[in-house]
Amino acid sequence: MRLALSLGLGALCLLSLSVGAYEVPAAGLLSDPMGLLVLSVSRLPRTLAAVLSGAALAVAGVVMQQIARNRFVEPSTTGTPESAALGLLAVTLLAPGAPVWVKMAVAAVSALLGTALFVALIRRLPPREVFLVPLAGLILSGVIGAVVTWIAWEADLMQLVGTWLMSGEFSGVIAGRYELLWIAAAAAALAWVAADRFAILGLGPEAATGLGLNPDAVMRLGLVVVSVVTAMVVVSVGMIPFVGLVVPNIVARLMGDNLRRTLAPTALGGGALVLGSDLVGRLVVYPFEIPAGTILGVTGAAIFLWLLWSKPRHVA
Repeated sequence: MRLALSLGLGALCLLSLSVGAYEVPAAGLLSDPMGLLVLSVSRLPRTLAAVLSGAALAVAGVVMQQIARNRFVEPSTTGTPESAALGLLAVTLLAPGAPVWVKMAVAAVSALLGTALFVALIRRLPPREVFLVPLAGLILSGVIGAVVTWIAWEADLMQLVGTWLMSGEFSGVIAGRYELLWIAAAAAALAWVAADRFAILGLGPEAATGLGLNPDAVMRLGLVVVSVVTAMVVVSVGMIPFVGLVVPNIVARLMGDNLRRTLAPTALGGGALVLGSDLVGRLVVYPFEIPAGTILGVTGAAIFLWLLWSKPRHVA
């Protein structure tokens, strides 16, 4: 499966590099300085941004599901992006001239606090009521989102907030405006290093303690991974829905729950899903575009409904 995903992602990357409003001359890019400029400044960064965003969000979804011990949660359904947007909004209002790294740090910290609040809330829920966990996350997202919307409305910053929370837009990505996503990729790589610990944490705090693991320390590490990934994606391209929900569930159905074995295919699948959605958005009304987040809002919901209704495949 990993090989098939790698080949599919590679094909999507080549297609992404060749699709755009600028028509490459028949002689090819090597004989066209403008084409080389478009490739290096726009198409390559856009392709990398889509792959990095999708891969990091898919891995963050796995980590969030292990922390919550629930298959129906992901960062976008736990109040994490709304919390990151709240931090960005605070920086925009209080220190509008702050450098990007300050905004990044504040967004990551506020996302961490919002995710920690979600974890604290679900600890009070009955453990057998699995559907209460995503419901609590959606309610928390709505409350924090309402606060963000109210502050943005009062400050006339609604368009900016919409860019953070509802776009998933890659058309504005150019060289110099996507590099924060490499930090998200590094956080996802950290999750792969600690994959065995997250797998044990998913058994429950009592089982993790019995196996010699400090569940609180691993949970803090997971919260850092989820908050950093979410903050970097929100700052760079806006939040992208469903990636951290559908991709981990599909991979788990096909390959089982061995995180060490499935995290790489999950990352590849997330990158392929986001890049494929971006390509569909570019081609369906060419030469105009539909944001990848909009495409995923439709396709991701359909895939999730299919996951709910279909029977899981048995993995030995």
